[in-house]
Amino acid sequence: MTLLACVDVGSTWTKAALVELDTGRLVETRQAPTTPADVVAGVLAATEGWGAPVRACSSAGGGLRLAVVGYEELISAEAGHRAALSAGARVVHVAAGRLDAAALRQLAAAAPDVVLLVGGTDGGDATVLRHNAATLAQAAPLQGPGASLRVPGGSGVLPRSVPVVVAGNVDVRAEVCAVLTAAGTPVTAADNVLPDIGQLAPESARAAIRDVFLTHVIGGERLSADPRLRRWVRAVTPDAVLDGVAVLAELWAGTDAPGVLVLDVGGATTDVYCVPAVDAEQASLHRAAVGVPARRRTVEGDLGVHASADALREAAADEGLSTPGGDPLELGEAAAVVALRRHLRAEAAYGPGGASARGAGLVVLSGGVFRHAAPAATAAVVQRVAADRGGAGSVLAGARVVVDDRYVLAAAGLLAGDAPAAAAGLLTGLLAD
Repeated sequence: MTLLACVDVGSTWTKAALVELDTGRLVETRQAPTTPADVVAGVLAATEGWGAPVRACSSAGGGLRLAVVGYEELISAEAGHRAALSAGARVVHVAAGRLDAAALRQLAAAAPDVVLLVGGTDGGDATVLRHNAATLAQAAPLQGPGASLRVPGGSGVLPRSVPVVVAGNVDVRAEVCAVLTAAGTPVTAADNVLPDIGQLAPESARAAIRDVFLTHVIGGERLSADPRLRRWVRAVTPDAVLDGVAVLAELWAGTDAPGVLVLDVGGATTDVYCVPAVDAEQASLHRAAVGVPARRRTVEGDLGVHASADALREAAADEGLSTPGGDPLELGEAAAVVALRRHLRAEAAYGPGGASARGAGLVVLSGGVFRHAAPAATAAVVQRVAADRGGAGSVLAGARVVVDDRYVLAAAGLLAGDAPAAAAGLLTGLLAD
């Protein structure tokens, strides 16, 4: 019997599933508090005594804090939000126009984990992009490795180690990256998030942000200095879960109501995953050709019941909802409504291809607020969300609702690449519950 420990390192809890690879049988599940000082300790606690190799995904640390530096505020903010979705990043600051000393101090005060540097369409004006890259690069380093940058007229405020993802005018991409690299700034190049007027293309920047997460957060010392963590972690948790959802959608496809939506309410983020049924109209349009991905997600870095609770309350107020108190289920309900409303707004951007998201026949609830609640309490939350007139209720109408109370979606995603039969076996058990 070959066993593998599939681990999801969350911001609050570390969840582990011991899986029999030959069959996909779930041998045992455990969880342990995530240990912020060194997350490896939490992984070892959750897998103690199993003696199996570890494969992990992680969203610990509350996800990435992303700052966007661009040309025009509204466009830059939208591009940043689109690019942040799949990495679980939260946009904490948007700077527009030419950076000066005051703008640099505001940028540093937001304490970003990564800066997304954008600006200009391909072949268009590159003046602002060049200026902002040079300004970041020319802020003289204080003495000592890893020291802060000295901003003219102010104190050292921006850590030299903050990586930059360059996703602006491709005509000057190499030049901009070279300027930053020469200054000692970690740089990742991506395609332009705004290649043409009115056209947003965030996928390449999303992938770059995910790489930054794995390299600079997982691979750095923010979560642990233990080299085992980098060997264990194969993906950010939203990516792993989406892979698991894709497997689940294949299993569910033969039912009378195909289409799967997963709502994962966590301590720091609330994530919505969607693999809608492909109707005849969309099949005839050749989904890939019209730019509508067959599976998609929204990851809301400001909607969480623990680390992001204050931001969640603000978001609920912005949506016209009652401000939730401290009860976890009450917070979870607010997170579910806001996240589903946002998800449907994002789906609307796909045009007709997004409408089918409302037709999901299976809705899976995940996260500790649902896992630890009594079934009657969870059912009551589902009923209240289904009654929401702001859009969220349409997702649950007529769907079968199940709870991923053993956290098998992330585990299935970690297995989907090289052990697809085991991944399917895990999720067959979820559907049998």
